[in-house]
Amino acid sequence: MVKKKVSNIRHFPLVEQAELAEKDLFNAHQGYIIPEYINFNLSHTLRHYQDEALRNYHYTKTQINPSPQHVLFNMATGSGKTDLMAGLILYLYQEYDYSNFLFTVNTNSVLMKTKDNLVNQNSDKYLYQDKIEIDGKQISIIEVERFPRIQQENTIYIKLASVQKVSDDLFVVKENTMGLADYERQPVVILADEAHHYSASTKTEKESENTWESAINKILNARNEQEQKNLLLEFTATVDFDKEAIYNKYRDKVVYRYPLNQFMSDGYSKKVKRIETSASDEDKMLNVVLLSQFRKYFAYSEGVTSTFKPIILFKSPKVSVSLEANESFNRIIENLNTKDLLTFIRRQKLMDSNKSSALSSAYDFYLEKELELGKIVQEIKRDFDARNVLNANDTSGNMLEKGQYQALNTLENPNNLYRVVFAVAKLTEGWDVLNLYDIVRIEKEAGTNKTATMAEAQLIGRGARYYPFEIQAQKSYQRRFDNEASNKQLILETLHYHTMNEPQYLKQLVGSLKQMDLPTGEDKKNPPIEIKVKSSFKKTEAYKKGKIYYNEVVSVEDDWFDSIDKYGITHQTSISRSLNYGSREVSYQSNVGKSETKSISVDKFDSRYIQKAIQRLEFYKFDNLKKYIPLLSSIKEFIYGRKWLNADELHLFLTVPKEYHSIDITPDDILNVIIELLKEYEVKFKSGYIKQRGTNKFIGYPIKEYLTNYNKRVPEYDTMNLFNETMQKIEVYEIEDDFFVYEKAIVNKLEYELIERVKSYVTDLKEKYHKAVYLLRMDENMHRESAKSEKLKLHQYGSRMNRSGEVTETHLQGFQPDFILFLEDSEFYFQIFIEPKGMSGDRFISELWKQDLLLYMTDNQGEMEFEANEENVRISGLKFYTRGDGQNTMEQLADIVEMRKPVEKIF
Repeated sequence: MVKKKVSNIRHFPLVEQAELAEKDLFNAHQGYIIPEYINFNLSHTLRHYQDEALRNYHYTKTQINPSPQHVLFNMATGSGKTDLMAGLILYLYQEYDYSNFLFTVNTNSVLMKTKDNLVNQNSDKYLYQDKIEIDGKQISIIEVERFPRIQQENTIYIKLASVQKVSDDLFVVKENTMGLADYERQPVVILADEAHHYSASTKTEKESENTWESAINKILNARNEQEQKNLLLEFTATVDFDKEAIYNKYRDKVVYRYPLNQFMSDGYSKKVKRIETSASDEDKMLNVVLLSQFRKYFAYSEGVTSTFKPIILFKSPKVSVSLEANESFNRIIENLNTKDLLTFIRRQKLMDSNKSSALSSAYDFYLEKELELGKIVQEIKRDFDARNVLNANDTSGNMLEKGQYQALNTLENPNNLYRVVFAVAKLTEGWDVLNLYDIVRIEKEAGTNKTATMAEAQLIGRGARYYPFEIQAQKSYQRRFDNEASNKQLILETLHYHTMNEPQYLKQLVGSLKQMDLPTGEDKKNPPIEIKVKSSFKKTEAYKKGKIYYNEVVSVEDDWFDSIDKYGITHQTSISRSLNYGSREVSYQSNVGKSETKSISVDKFDSRYIQKAIQRLEFYKFDNLKKYIPLLSSIKEFIYGRKWLNADELHLFLTVPKEYHSIDITPDDILNVIIELLKEYEVKFKSGYIKQRGTNKFIGYPIKEYLTNYNKRVPEYDTMNLFNETMQKIEVYEIEDDFFVYEKAIVNKLEYELIERVKSYVTDLKEKYHKAVYLLRMDENMHRESAKSEKLKLHQYGSRMNRSGEVTETHLQGFQPDFILFLEDSEFYFQIFIEPKGMSGDRFISELWKQDLLLYMTDNQGEMEFEANEENVRISGLKFYTRGDGQNTMEQLADIVEMRKPVEKIF
């Protein structure tokens, strides 16, 4: 008998319960909103996943009884765990009266970095606002060596110490140190970073580390007899849940997980590519300098407005090797001259082994600039001078433990001139450099076993943090140029790992990358594939005389934006909102879903709350607001003007639990309601201020001019597990059937699934539409460099109402559906837009305005206008096509194509 392999699925009850609560309409947790004071007092607004992590923790505090003392946040390297810590400190201080926080970690480098994050107001990396204010009170954060016996009001105390120091102080009684009695006296929250180091005794490893875990546990349990217990919040990106002992320890403690592959998929990191070469270490050094400098030149040519200084890290296996490599590098730069550089570039271009797309682009750039090469050499010699090269090693091989901490952690600063760092494989906890773009593996004495490649994979993961450079004066914290298929700008958002071309080693490295779920691939020449229109289709009347229709846009002058309703905002004098009472102690019935509510008038509300809310929100500063409301003369006009907020005429009604009374509504409740309302308005002001808007007039564009041959690259990754599962992997498909107008389709699996679904209808469609049945792939690559692409977009038009009868927000942005089903018979022409969507959750919801437009066209045929000679045209749109036709899109198609006659015009 063959034994079935047991699936090693790991369940984490706290995470699963919190996710279920988020989906439960009647669970009090679903209405919870992160308190405004958190984002208001942080230097960075929490990202969606950090917000989710804090919500999950709130769930454990309010919905689990007893609330767990010990939780673990398992989040990817670079995902901003310290930002989350900063938010949790404010949350636990304000909501649960914790004033004492112990931050502990196993390395001094992380300790120093976190001091800059949490207590050093003069640091560029300080995570709080200069003044921290909650409920009108200014809060101080003070670093201490020992929590004071008598504590000041409105004060948060933070002790930062290595776990070794905490352990020593606990087990060895000394003066002026914190012993167990200190942790018994006052409640303490332990923030344990890089927490995988604290499970040594769980893993039954070396005995010298056992004291770390036991020390943490002693502090955690010091107040178990007290009402306000000590808490332990652990944070780590690296935890081995495959080990039973580790899984059993943390199974009931993991409160949130955000893995590396999801972090990278969401675009918060650079992409990662490997440059595999047989070149010597010296040649790799010159190659990476050329690539790094090309990256810099390219950034400025693309309009990067901030200082763009790409950093190179040379990774060696030993300090002695690193020092030797450093000397070789300095000699190469010192001896560099125009003639030798030109010879080197031409030789590299001819070498078959060099297949890097990025390097090829760099070589082409320098060859095109041959007449300016002398100037370029001088700039390279200046930028990569020995004074701008940092060797960050001491005899132990530890980065950041030496005297260069400040230099290494300010590499993004324009005043920091370092371009190169030499180190052993110790790019580990504590180095948060964002502008690292190249990591070069020095081959001398380098290992190739699994231990070595796993260390390299971890190094790559840590180095892939996204660099939020400014382009056209706009900053983003997510990738902007994610179109792998054709976008040259990807070089600004890609980390390159330069390594050797040895099959057995590469197999081991790719295996390690897969084990980490780190999506990466080889950077190699990937020539675009020409996608040709079928010659058979070019002979048809549809190609020669047919048209594709998109609605026309008209300019919107600033004078049009003269009132709040022009931004799609329905602002009435009676404001009805629900009070966020999910976290309040109210008398719920046993079945939360049946609890009764009522609407009450808030007599305390007046214009002062509007003024206070506006002061809290950066968007509503006049200089910024004026960008979106050009006719506005003052903030006073915005607050009191009848066409704007009309504050003196407003009345506030709140939906509250039935047992609430007006006296139960606090000023903070009112202020938070108004802040949330204005934040919703902010989104609409931003999205509503667009200089063009759609109309109901549809223009026909000749198919033969717009459906042309085009080029597209196929993105190549060898570690893409996450993407394969979500049907996003792109491949080339030969499509011989004549209904598809191109010879090939470069599409993802979902798009190909749609093509196959349409194919199954073709025979029936041809019986009804005997002149033409064609599926047109409208790829954005067709006219990427042309103004034509802007014409082939749909824009919302007309008035749409929600179920409450309110006019919904108009999205003025245009979009191009991926497919058009082109049908024609002797009486009329039928064009049906189809858009596949593989995403889910919030991203899917944010795209639903596109589906609304497609369905609006179908339901409001009579509103469409065409040229006088184009009365026999009909245009419709379908619901998004999702995996497995989850929305029954094909059923909708079948219903639509049964309608034979154009709908009568409305006059």
